Amino acid sequence: MSFPDTGPTRIDAFFGGAFHLVQPDGWGYRSGLDAMLLAACVDEAQGGRAADLGAGAGAVGIGAAARAQGLHVTLVEKEAAMAGLARASLGLAQNAALAGRLHVCEMDALAPRPAREAAGLPDGGFGLVLTNPPFYPAGHRASPDAPRRAALSAPDEDFLVRWVRVAAALLEPRGRLALLARPADLLAVLEGARNRLGSLAVLPVHTRPGPATRMLVSGVQGSRREMAVLPGLELFGQGGRERLDAISAGQYRIDGLSA
Repeated sequence: MSFPDTGPTRIDAFFGGAFHLVQPDGWGYRSGLDAMLLAACVDEAQGGRAADLGAGAGAVGIGAAARAQGLHVTLVEKEAAMAGLARASLGLAQNAALAGRLHVCEMDALAPRPAREAAGLPDGGFGLVLTNPPFYPAGHRASPDAPRRAALSAPDEDFLVRWVRVAAALLEPRGRLALLARPADLLAVLEGARNRLGSLAVLPVHTRPGPATRMLVSGVQGSRREMAVLPGLELFGQGGRERLDAISAGQYRIDGLSA
């Protein structure tokens, strides 16, 4: 199967079939555990407006809408091919019950504020911002596949700082940012959040024994509460595998990352 302006695609089921996603097949970046971890930070009672920055094919944002029935989500993606796949996902019959609460915005989240606002991304307009930004640092050996490179590799050294600042600007007072990144990026995330977000919470994620391989970070617009580092989330061993299965099924709520 293929869609205009893309390569071959496949349709994958998430959350035990609660939603389906049109994803690249043999090119680009295909979402998996990272997206489901971020979606698991969304409370089922969350309502209002949310933005998924760097949405790709839409796994995080559609997953958020599947978890929270009162949530309206804007999927923000600058790469035309990936934005096209997100639109294709919203057109799937399997997602008909969710599509009315989802919207694709094809633009660069780091565009100047007037351009963002003209596209429907006003500062202070969202109660929740979710993002899994590119995590390979500038200078890292990048993929020759352009969509995959855009999804995984930061274009310059201060990219993540600017990304977090824009995410914070989009939040309404007491709105919340939830972000997934590498532990090595913690300093950049904190710099981006400085004087913008409080109640910061950092959750190390361990997919195997040893140091954390990922971290989830949450922050609240306008809060002055101090940062907390939470006990790590283990996804290995018997208990970890059970948590991993529940996350994949959309049946696990990651506590400690809300206001």
